[in-house]
Amino acid sequence: MMAAPAASPAARSRGNAAGGGGCATSTMLPGPASRGNGGCIDLSTSGLLAHGAGSSVVVSDPRSMQLVCVLPMPSSSATSPASFVTAVRWAPAASASSLAAAEDDHRPLRLAAGDRHGRVAVWDARARAVLRLLSLDESRSVAPGTSGGVQDLCWIHHASGWLLASIHGPSLLCIWETSNNPRVLWMFDASPEYLSCLRRDPFDDRHLCALGLKGFLLSAVPRHDSDISLKEHRIVCGAGDVAELQRLEKDISAPAPAPALAAFPLFAARLCFSPLWRHILYAVYPRELVVFELNYSTVLSVATLPRGFGKFTDVMADTDLDLLYCTHADGKLSIWKRKEGEQVHLLHAVEELMPSIGTVVPPPAVLATTIWQSESIFRNIDKQSQDLAHMQSSQSMIFDTKSNQNMYQGTMTYLTSISEDGKIWSWHLTFDKSVSSKKINLGTSNHSDAGTSNPRSNGLDFTIKINLMGQLHLLSSTVTTLAVPSPSLLATVARGGNNPAPAVPLVALGTQNGTIEVVDVLANAVSVSFAVHSSTVRGLRWLGNSRLVSFSYNQVSDKSGGYNNKLVITCLRSGLNRPFRVLQKPERAAIRALRASSSGRYLLIMFRDAPVEVWAMTKNPIMLRSLALPFTVLEWTLPAAPRPSQNASKQSSTSKEGTAAESSDESSESFAFALVNGALGVFEVHGRRIRDFRPKWPSSSFASSDGLVTAMAYRLPHVVMGDRSGNIRWWDVITGLSSSFSTHREGIRRIKFSPVVHGDRSRGRIAVLFYDNTFSIFDLDSADPLANALLHPQSPGTLVLELDWLSTRTRKDEPLVLCIAGADSSFRLVEVNTDTKINSASRLLTTKERFRPMPLCLPILFPTAHALALRMILQLGVKPSWFECNNSDTLGSNSFKEGPATFGDLRSYMIETTLPPIGDSVVAELLLKVLEPYRKDGCILDDGRATLYSAIVNKGTCARFAFAAAIFGDFQEALFWLQLPQALQHSLDKSTSRSSEKGFESSVRADSEQTSTLNRIASSERSAARNVANNTASCGQLSTMAFKQEQLWFNANERIPWHDKLDSEDALQKRIHELVSLGNLEAAVSLLLSTPPEGTNFYPNALRAVVLSSAVSRSLHELAVKVCSQYG
Repeated sequence: MMAAPAASPAARSRGNAAGGGGCATSTMLPGPASRGNGGCIDLSTSGLLAHGAGSSVVVSDPRSMQLVCVLPMPSSSATSPASFVTAVRWAPAASASSLAAAEDDHRPLRLAAGDRHGRVAVWDARARAVLRLLSLDESRSVAPGTSGGVQDLCWIHHASGWLLASIHGPSLLCIWETSNNPRVLWMFDASPEYLSCLRRDPFDDRHLCALGLKGFLLSAVPRHDSDISLKEHRIVCGAGDVAELQRLEKDISAPAPAPALAAFPLFAARLCFSPLWRHILYAVYPRELVVFELNYSTVLSVATLPRGFGKFTDVMADTDLDLLYCTHADGKLSIWKRKEGEQVHLLHAVEELMPSIGTVVPPPAVLATTIWQSESIFRNIDKQSQDLAHMQSSQSMIFDTKSNQNMYQGTMTYLTSISEDGKIWSWHLTFDKSVSSKKINLGTSNHSDAGTSNPRSNGLDFTIKINLMGQLHLLSSTVTTLAVPSPSLLATVARGGNNPAPAVPLVALGTQNGTIEVVDVLANAVSVSFAVHSSTVRGLRWLGNSRLVSFSYNQVSDKSGGYNNKLVITCLRSGLNRPFRVLQKPERAAIRALRASSSGRYLLIMFRDAPVEVWAMTKNPIMLRSLALPFTVLEWTLPAAPRPSQNASKQSSTSKEGTAAESSDESSESFAFALVNGALGVFEVHGRRIRDFRPKWPSSSFASSDGLVTAMAYRLPHVVMGDRSGNIRWWDVITGLSSSFSTHREGIRRIKFSPVVHGDRSRGRIAVLFYDNTFSIFDLDSADPLANALLHPQSPGTLVLELDWLSTRTRKDEPLVLCIAGADSSFRLVEVNTDTKINSASRLLTTKERFRPMPLCLPILFPTAHALALRMILQLGVKPSWFECNNSDTLGSNSFKEGPATFGDLRSYMIETTLPPIGDSVVAELLLKVLEPYRKDGCILDDGRATLYSAIVNKGTCARFAFAAAIFGDFQEALFWLQLPQALQHSLDKSTSRSSEKGFESSVRADSEQTSTLNRIASSERSAARNVANNTASCGQLSTMAFKQEQLWFNANERIPWHDKLDSEDALQKRIHELVSLGNLEAAVSLLLSTPPEGTNFYPNALRAVVLSSAVSRSLHELAVKVCSQYG
């Protein structure tokens, strides 16, 4: 029995019924991403991946590699198709306080998506609904398309909340208010620059930077007075990149307001902020990797593209390790390590993001890659729990390591990439200590001189290995046709009785690249993919429930002309593809269509301007006969539908009609046809014989006015036809009764009978596909089919290429499901309910969550109350056995044991603690009862997260609070809880040192008090900083929240050498300020004295040197005075 494949009721959109009442909901399988999507991708801090695929936003879980939902962009009108998505960006996670004060309707999981029409949709990914639709053209009251498409998006913080920044067209930067009164707050036109990228500063949520293709860099910070503080910078691009961009500008073919991704699709410029070093950002151009410092407004280093590599396409910074990951146009991933003491990056390793085994040639392009920032905080939580005992005993740093290599040992970094064949790849990089003195492998031999990196000289004695963690296979190409299996008559005859065998819940899709994708509609996922043809799949049909027949053709280019027709039978069980009807020479006519009987025993092959062939699809297919008639349409009969159960008199008449309909041999099958002159007929195939069915003909007025039938559906005893004028006619082949009506639409391309089960009140419901790629649903048993129709009930703006009904419905209370292949490369399951007597409440009872191969552990998708309950339970501490499911295997850890049945007092699952209880203990039991359904389904934490929680649950309150915050994507709070123990320890140490200093000051001699305080502090702290540099390593993001002076000094002193070669006057002043703030007065005085006499700052610097030198030494002070007097 089929479970309705739609998601939760709140997450689905509803269509509008025209006249007759009804509704429709849908679930969707997206097509592949393309270059038209601009490589837009974003991974939220809570672990949700969003990327653009055609005109939709795909939301998936990269940990379990499952599709969460698909968000189709709304169309500007019901008749125009939706535009391609070109930018996506998750809004930062809400704080715990706002989470507690909000209801579901006011706590949206916001996701911004921009398209090529210049519109920005702010989605609630939890409810799968559009919250705000922002249009710059409407805000400026200009013609549609004037502002250009959306290039990139970025959320920035303001006193009023989160604002959305967007790039429209080639050079327009806008900042939006997205609350209850959405509007444009500010605009900046950077023309003639081409803006390419927007990024937010991880150290300041108010600060964003925009990068242009020509090296323009804009820094913007919103102020409290609704104004923006701007600062412009310039990155000098390489000569090769400048020349290429100038050439592309001359050859530009995109319309005038096109953004950079449309005007220059092969020229990329991207930037990212360093999560470890303030004011440092990394930018890539096609041939250069640039390190830029905003504070000095200067380039610190430039690394050129190594020889043999594809052009740079993106750059990502590791959140904990001082590494850069650069993607290349040829699908490679290069890993760069910062040289110690400098902001210079050297190539360390190269990996492939597209495996060479198992992919076609040429391989699909890698369109986008993103790094998992969420894993960083969990890695820090795990690290802190391991080092907690050592920290408490030695009172040293939380990450006390003895060498720079141990920081990398055993570390893993996760990446996710999107390829143009519809696959999502999850990778993890492992860093292991080298066991030999070999140089780092750069992938291939021609990369040996790709960089000047020497792992020995750089202190890099570790290797990097990349492993494929998982793959999510979506549709690989544009869908060209679909096929739905019908119940098999052979199975019916073998079993006996009148009910057909249930069809398998599979749908086959033919694609443009020649593959056949078999979709499991219960899981809404691609079950298997077959590479069958080398060109577009033109037609596809099921042969029973386990075989497929498909065809393609290509035109011969030589003088003889003709077509090479290819017919293939694909077995789903064995995976084998067997061609049949193989000819040595090209044919005069191409295959037009295939029509397979519902049992799969017979196949009709229709040609263009050639006779129709009838084949018996045995183990070795045999052609039975060639029919040289001018057919326009052919359709096999569907299995006979059960009659509706009404009163007794109607039942008796029904049984007579059923007897007449079943008078022919059960093993024979029939097909109806129409000829070019409008003539109709029915043939019956029995074994190898084909004969006239001899139906009862309708009246002469039944003939079409124009004589051309374009679509047909046949289910005994009814034949339904549609013509190119939009008229629908139906005819009972047993009684000869007929009727017709006009749809007042364009020509009809396809007609499909809906499946009928016992208890249905209607047997004549049909889906009609028109030539304008829209569809409607009519009930031929109603008094007025047109008045009771559903006119395009789902997804306005979506053009429909093919449709068919899903045949897995077995009960009358189950909704009808329509399979749709969209022009946007998507596959949709539209759930249709045309029963006006069923209210919404009863309808919700029949809706079920679709089957998933493994639980979807995303607490961020929980309702507000349940999310808060889980957060509190994790903070209070729950035993690891609570995560066990009675009907599943134990988690991958020895600490987990089989979970007992959850009866009785649930408070036994809470951990024992020495702290006094908070509130009533019954509260914990109530929270556990609320979460019990999620626990039974295994939807709370996956194995990895549950194992980590079991390791830190008894490591203190701070660790549990940090874990709970990280689960919901609140990284700032998680970092706070991680650093809180060290902050408290630092406060205690500071109090102790103050007490000892007071005792020491009372016993010192009077002459020692004349010693310079600044000099004493400077010398002692510099010594401590050197010790830290020798004995410790950077601890990632936690190092930016350091408390100990030696760590602060180490971080600050690390930056000093970066600016040694900067000799401008402005840079000189900033270097002096840095040295003074560090207490390195001797170096500051030397730098002040090095100011040339002709400089504008010579005299102020000389006076400052005199003052500062008095705090260093007498000799230095005398030197400063001498210099001043010499030039005074």
